[in-house]
Amino acid sequence: MITNYNVTGMTCGHCVAAVTEEVSAIPGVSEVKVELAGPMQVESTAEVDFAAVVAAVKEAGDYEVALA
Repeated sequence: MITNYNVTGMTCGHCVAAVTEEVSAIPGVSEVKVELAGPMQVESTAEVDFAAVVAAVKEAGDYEVALA
């Protein structure tokens, strides 16, 4: 299952790496692709709880996330 999200507030490669690391740690997530000026694509074995994605992105930094 692939879900796309919009993440705003990232300003550099470190931001991208931090978001990638935190979202990758969510159980069931198999791959995360984050682009600085684009969407975040999350591949998972089952539907991932949106609240878990929001919490992971917030853990990475002061960023906002919404379904794309």
